[in-house]
Amino acid sequence: MSITPDNAQFIVLSFEGPDRYSQAGGLGTRVTELARALAQAGFTTHLIFIGDPNLPSIETSECGNLRLYRWCQWISHSYPTGAYEAEWDKLFDYANSVPWFVTDRIVRPAADQGQLTVVMAEEWHTTETLARLSDSLHFNGLRQQCVLLWNANNEFGFGHIDLPRLDFIATITTVSRFMKHRLWDWGLNPLVLPNGIPRRLLEKVPQQPVRRLRRGMAADFLLLKMGRFDPDKRWLQAIEAAGQLKHAGHRVRFIARGGLEPHGGDVLHRAAEMGLVVQDIYSDNSNLEGALDAILAASDHADVLNLRDFVPEPLQRVFYSAVDAVLANSGYEPFGLVGLEAMACGAVVVTGTTGEDYAVQLHNALSVETDDPAELASYLQLVHSQPDVIKQIKRHARQTAALFTWDSTIRDLVGKVEYLAAKQGIDLQSNADG
Repeated sequence: MSITPDNAQFIVLSFEGPDRYSQAGGLGTRVTELARALAQAGFTTHLIFIGDPNLPSIETSECGNLRLYRWCQWISHSYPTGAYEAEWDKLFDYANSVPWFVTDRIVRPAADQGQLTVVMAEEWHTTETLARLSDSLHFNGLRQQCVLLWNANNEFGFGHIDLPRLDFIATITTVSRFMKHRLWDWGLNPLVLPNGIPRRLLEKVPQQPVRRLRRGMAADFLLLKMGRFDPDKRWLQAIEAAGQLKHAGHRVRFIARGGLEPHGGDVLHRAAEMGLVVQDIYSDNSNLEGALDAILAASDHADVLNLRDFVPEPLQRVFYSAVDAVLANSGYEPFGLVGLEAMACGAVVVTGTTGEDYAVQLHNALSVETDDPAELASYLQLVHSQPDVIKQIKRHARQTAALFTWDSTIRDLVGKVEYLAAKQGIDLQSNADG
């Protein structure tokens, strides 16, 4: 029997979530949009995450289908920087309190109504919680009412995981074929459940701010790179390629949004060595026009516009649509959400060649295979030298992004859960009749 909103509910366990406080990278985007898409598909969905201490501890949305639980707020009140501040205190509290809450307050009432509960835990921070939840469900006679999944977005933190124990109590999943093959080295054979993007990202980007940004920059090469300041993101390759283009006589404008990581200092220092003028930009990004004012004011004298504030989705989409290329040129990328989001706006995306299963060289993207800045610079020059090719890449990019919307991904997820439920011997018909 098929899994439907009438016979199944979902629980997502994650440190990151929809709050600004809870977003440190792609995980926050993933779980937020995953939970929202499940709820929009009609499933009752519970997202338990390390939330903003100043927001309600429990909140509902999506016509009541999505329920947010902001955990560890009593700790977070003393640590206002973000979800990972006082990380180990929060991890201990999460692992000790979430299992009994899920068992008694979420799984048991659903089981009494004959509903299956699908638990999806994300990243290494939730592994102990998931193991204790499995024990709690067994103790309370509820384990057969649940399918437990644990998802690896990357290999970070694997040294903290008891992998044989985790593989025994849950089904391991991951986000790309690249990551599936990486996890083979750890003795795991996960199912692939790709990331997705919300369908709204396929909507047309307003062109007035796009034209304003392009005209105001007046650049030969208008580039964008967003991501943590991490060596794996190949920031140095991107900066050095921009420097090479400037030395060749081109006017370059490089919009950069990194993080607080120490590698950012190396990146900005290298920019200065390459003769690139760096300007930090602070702006009220709640106002799109105000943000553009701040960026354009700096563009007269700076080559690298280093954005220091959060970039909201409307401004991101203007960037994606306006720039000549989005540099998602990571050397290690488990999936590449930024690249896919940019492709939805018709951007030319330069990816690496790791987890971006969706990227096809010179069809819907450009892909660098080395960390040589000259390779990247040569692809950027292609953007101007072959306009017909670039036009085709942009068109195919949008077509590709449409294949990876969350509603499509949810259908794949539900199909795999049906397989796992049958493998586990769960009779959904009996559950529904119960």
